[in-house]
Amino acid sequence: MDKETLREKLEKIEEQEITNAIKKSNKLNKRAVKGWLVLLGCGITIVIIGLLYRFTGKGESIHFSNPKMYGTIVDLNDFMIVDNTLAINYSPRIPIRGIFLTANTAGIQTSLDNLIKLANETEINAFVIDVKNDDGHITYDMDIPLVDQIGSEYYAIKDIDVVMDKLYDNNIYPIARIVAFKDPYLSSHVTEYAIKNQDGSLFQYKNITWISPYNKDAWKYIIDVAKEAAKSGFKEIQFDYIRFEATHSLEGANFGATADTTKSRTEVIVEFIEYAQKELEPYDVAISADVFGTIIISAIDANMIGQNYYEMSKRLDVICPMVYPSHYGRGYYGVPASQPPDLFPYEIIYGSMQDSNKVIDTIPKGENRPIVRPWLQAFTASYLGGGNYMTYDGDAIKKQIQAAYDAGLDEWLLWNSGNRYYKEGLIGK
Repeated sequence: MDKETLREKLEKIEEQEITNAIKKSNKLNKRAVKGWLVLLGCGITIVIIGLLYRFTGKGESIHFSNPKMYGTIVDLNDFMIVDNTLAINYSPRIPIRGIFLTANTAGIQTSLDNLIKLANETEINAFVIDVKNDDGHITYDMDIPLVDQIGSEYYAIKDIDVVMDKLYDNNIYPIARIVAFKDPYLSSHVTEYAIKNQDGSLFQYKNITWISPYNKDAWKYIIDVAKEAAKSGFKEIQFDYIRFEATHSLEGANFGATADTTKSRTEVIVEFIEYAQKELEPYDVAISADVFGTIIISAIDANMIGQNYYEMSKRLDVICPMVYPSHYGRGYYGVPASQPPDLFPYEIIYGSMQDSNKVIDTIPKGENRPIVRPWLQAFTASYLGGGNYMTYDGDAIKKQIQAAYDAGLDEWLLWNSGNRYYKEGLIGK
């Protein structure tokens, strides 16, 4: 190959690569874009020339490796230019086993590093991190006009890129926890979004105001936050409090002038999920939701809070029933009515997940069936009072995990609001 021909080939390849990069840039998250710019600055032309000569002048093409991220463990190769002959074959999806982190924990380097160390030494491979928390605060800087207008930012995480880099570097799957309709900040600053009493005052439950799940402007706000989380590198959006407030006092509530109250609460929540699916589809993220464990079998609970386990399951990638033994009444799943359920971690998890299996099995073949990934109890419910609780140590964690496995599941999450997790009960690497 003469120099002139080589030069022409190089120019065409480089021109094509730049065009491809621009086309794909909208799908890449901030971390990918940053990696691309660094590599571009280091000299893409030198890389192209080296590869052309390495492969005897045949001009093998160069491409971005950008597989669908859900279901894979990501590493630096997802953001690098590689030759076709060296492209990585990604392994099938591995089971997700994660823990919850507040934004404060994620934003403090030593705290985050300690939990990364735990993940590197055990089977933990996912972090669920507060992005929109229970107070309605947005936990890091986002480009959302309404967030700026009402001042809902609370920068517990000073630099989200630093956090995401650490997670990606350690093969930890990042899940964004977004509290949906429990939002005292938004509902008190944009009152037309709020649930109100008949006299026009804000509805409160335990001094907390809520967004009306009927309000579609509020939907947009929630999904705008989810989109920004996806752009930051989160690979799954997990909606918590994706429900109505759980009290009969809502029967006389005013859900807003635009609320179509001919629709049931379960229909409204399903429509929100469908809206989230449509809006988030271009961002290539999984969608999950946290649900009450009791709604799996209780139609009364399901209709009250708007969570229909069957209908939600048909639309979600992952469903996360919160089946903490401390939250159940007496007499469930073979537990003697005379005994507190908190003392029976295995029985509650196994029984509730068997009920989940029965519901999921009724979804017709060919229709969506979600991954069931239960929240397990990693806290001691001392608030129940003496004799009604036990210490949830490593043994209790192990029993719950084994119960999930025995029920045919292979994924789970651990909840501790203080983010205190220990090796005991977890399998080491």
